[in-house]
Amino acid sequence: MPTKRPPLLNNEIYHIVNRGVGDSLTFQDIDDYYRGIFSLYEFNTIYPIEIRKQREKRRLIKARGDQQSEDIRDLFVEILAFCFMPNHIHLLLRQIKNNGISDFMRKYGTGYVSYFNKKYERKGHLFQSRFRAIHIKTDEQLKNAFAYIHTNPVSLIEPNWKEKGISNPQKAIKFLENYKWSSYQDYIGKKNFPSVTNRQYLLKILSGTEGCRKYVEAWVKYKGEIKTLGNIILE
Repeated sequence: MPTKRPPLLNNEIYHIVNRGVGDSLTFQDIDDYYRGIFSLYEFNTIYPIEIRKQREKRRLIKARGDQQSEDIRDLFVEILAFCFMPNHIHLLLRQIKNNGISDFMRKYGTGYVSYFNKKYERKGHLFQSRFRAIHIKTDEQLKNAFAYIHTNPVSLIEPNWKEKGISNPQKAIKFLENYKWSSYQDYIGKKNFPSVTNRQYLLKILSGTEGCRKYVEAWVKYKGEIKTLGNIILE
């Protein structure tokens, strides 16, 4: 029987991991990724949401050229960072409302799964019933979580890098800079999905866009050194 999770605290930061049931694919094509990331923004409010109506509303605002119009939003969480992988997602969230993370994840899951099931003519759960939540208590943990989340896509080109290290750090760095389905591009000054995340706090902790880039690159190079060290030990 699973143990009861301690309550998640307001104003605290958590690294959230939500996997597909049985590691099944949760994002099968580009449209799924766009819908998933769009849903992060749209479902982060206590108010009821219909995605179709929200899209039409934004289309009309854009057509009017009314850049000052804003949604009336009462947020569950601050989304500090995210990374979407084919079978799971990573989020770095600060809870704002009581039970905000759980309510947000439930609302997000219900909304995205409804879209996914309709598109692929399937039924049932898509994500595991319980997401993982790691409490981030120090700035050092926060910086490491930032790097870990944004380097996750390296596994798409080097599947065993977390255990064996990275064989080609420069290739991995370039791949991450071009990986669209995370907040990393926005953190290094390449506009991608800027409305989804609140980046001020991490930019301050990591000394701006160049600091974010350098920290992730150092993490990748460190994993490359682990690969080299591992070879030396084995030999």
